[in-house]
Amino acid sequence: MRTTIQYIESELKDFYPPSEISAFVRLIMESVFALSYTDMILQKDRVFNAEEQERARKIVERLKTYEPLQYILGETEFYGLKLKVNPGVLIPRPETEELVNWILESGVAENARVLDIGTGSGCIALALKAGAPKAVVQGVDISEEALQTARTNASLNELEVEFSRADILNWKEYSWTVQDVIVSNPPYVRESEKQQMEANVLKYEPGGALFVSDNDALVFYRTIAEMALSYLAPGGYLFFEINENLGQEMTEMLHSMGFSEIQLRKDINGRNRMMRCCR
Repeated sequence: MRTTIQYIESELKDFYPPSEISAFVRLIMESVFALSYTDMILQKDRVFNAEEQERARKIVERLKTYEPLQYILGETEFYGLKLKVNPGVLIPRPETEELVNWILESGVAENARVLDIGTGSGCIALALKAGAPKAVVQGVDISEEALQTARTNASLNELEVEFSRADILNWKEYSWTVQDVIVSNPPYVRESEKQQMEANVLKYEPGGALFVSDNDALVFYRTIAEMALSYLAPGGYLFFEINENLGQEMTEMLHSMGFSEIQLRKDINGRNRMMRCCR
């Protein structure tokens, strides 16, 4: 094991910072070799066979191209759930866990109806269902590939969430039910901000779930808010994960549409990344 760990660290030292390499080592040992951090200490002299060493080598070679480790392993963890991920869905981020936590802390009724728009891997919808088991949770997405991943994740975690296809930009073409909570983490990175993105995100994650035109950066937020005016119960909450640079514009838009209790919240890194408002 020590030789394999040294190999991973040596091969990746020119590609990633030490802290990230350490995280890679732990994840590879856990996912590929079923070894916890404690096992790594107690079994430090364990000998990997040739097949195991080859699996590690192939992962390292893919990491050198900046392919996200979550895609290489085919899974990630989100809010205590094990989720399948692939290049057809975004990799769930820690700040999205913060959004889920905010929703669950907002006094949502235990039997609330909850709709997650642009559900992707299903991470938000499934985490909310896990945290509020009596809630009726739905997730919608335009991508059939994403929906299949979300349904797989629901099955793996034994959570009852309904996933269906909908193009939210044409929401009037679909039938909806009144919801107590509507949440969305829609595309919000402006095309002009691409240069600030990490290489692995640009190369491997689905652009359709990330980017919007600079000319109408709030298109998804405005459309979802319009839909919420018709299908969010009076007193219901609308939650968004947002572009940290558009907090003021979001606040002004929601206020002009008649929403109340508009609140902008920072993530753990001090960036404006979440919003909540009330109908």
